[in-house]
Amino acid sequence: MPKAFISYARDGGHGENLAAEIQQQLQAAGFAVFRDVIGLKPGDVWYHKLEFELESSNVMVLVVSEKVRTSKWVHNEVSMAEEIGIPVIPVLAEKVRYPLWLRHLQILDFCGARDWAVLLGAVGDRAGRPSPPSPLSRQAVEGEQENATPLSPSTSGRGVGVRESPVWAQDAGQDQYGRYADLLVKGVTQRFRWIEPGTFWMGSPASEPERNADREVRHQVTLGKGFWLGDTACTQALWKAVMGNNPAIFKDSEINPVEEVSWDDTQEFFQTLNSMVSGLNARLPTEAQWEYACRAGTHTPFSFGDNITPEQVNYYGNYPYANGKKGLYRQKTVPVKSLPANPWGLYEMHGNVWEWCQDAWQEKLPAEPVTDPEGSGGAGVLRVVRGGSWLNDGRSCRSAYRDWFVPDGRNVDLGFRLVLGH
Repeated sequence: MPKAFISYARDGGHGENLAAEIQQQLQAAGFAVFRDVIGLKPGDVWYHKLEFELESSNVMVLVVSEKVRTSKWVHNEVSMAEEIGIPVIPVLAEKVRYPLWLRHLQILDFCGARDWAVLLGAVGDRAGRPSPPSPLSRQAVEGEQENATPLSPSTSGRGVGVRESPVWAQDAGQDQYGRYADLLVKGVTQRFRWIEPGTFWMGSPASEPERNADREVRHQVTLGKGFWLGDTACTQALWKAVMGNNPAIFKDSEINPVEEVSWDDTQEFFQTLNSMVSGLNARLPTEAQWEYACRAGTHTPFSFGDNITPEQVNYYGNYPYANGKKGLYRQKTVPVKSLPANPWGLYEMHGNVWEWCQDAWQEKLPAEPVTDPEGSGGAGVLRVVRGGSWLNDGRSCRSAYRDWFVPDGRNVDLGFRLVLGH
């Protein structure tokens, strides 16, 4: 009989209630179930008992609640499962920010309607048994969030808990930031981070100092598809490997970001790169994708918090943001990954070089919620740039700050970052 290990945090609420429901459904479908705390007997040594139960299980079902985000014990259980080689299926019990140490796994969203057939099918697939019989009728759980908007990724059940390596990847894996995949082009490696689909607030709140209220209208954006985003801006080395030249001014190192490239230049770059690597579909990120990744789940002016220092961001340090302390002004670009990454493992999203986006410029974005804005636009129209640069003040490096440039324009502080479809 296939066995499922249920991991959860005792919160007296959504997580604990859902764990009990999952146990009931799995047992009714013919699975053996161990639900950590419930399965322990007096005198058992916790670590040894859990290790034994994990080793004898075929799959782990992880109930993700707010308390799980800070639970070292649950984190250890997941680490043990992955070390042993047991598939982990995360199930979202309530609307929470998805923990970084789970970002490499797709999640099943049970905040509202609960599709037991999908969960049982996924458990059966991971446990290596045929699809289970029809589940029990769903029983209401007091306090359930029926209409919660998921801020974490959800799936239809296909691929739940599965880590896939893209066809173009030279190497792929996971680390403290989540899933990554490496693209190799003529000896030059560019790492990409998997950005899960989700919903976020784009633009700045009225309380944010030095905001541009017209350009930074705050509105809810849902990105329904995940995407691979370069963990750095395109380097001079990568540009040279694809295009055979180096247009940059600051050539101290080929791992500096390429600059002096126009939006039109990037389109030629992508056309050439996509012809070199089958199935790549490289392009610029949309403006919404860019801000979603830059924020990395934060709501503050910067992914680092309410303010920045030159030790975090390469900007014009003589002009800090919101009465901050003056600091170093480097007067040039720095090599990628010289400065700290944001919570999703993306480097220099703030400062260093402006980054082109796919979108045609809109002076004012809509206030109503939108889903998967495309960022379309015809030839010759103004294009969006994001992130600020070494030549700009701290205000211009905020997550919400928006600006534009002519598509054939080049500058010493203007570069780009790659996105690779979904």
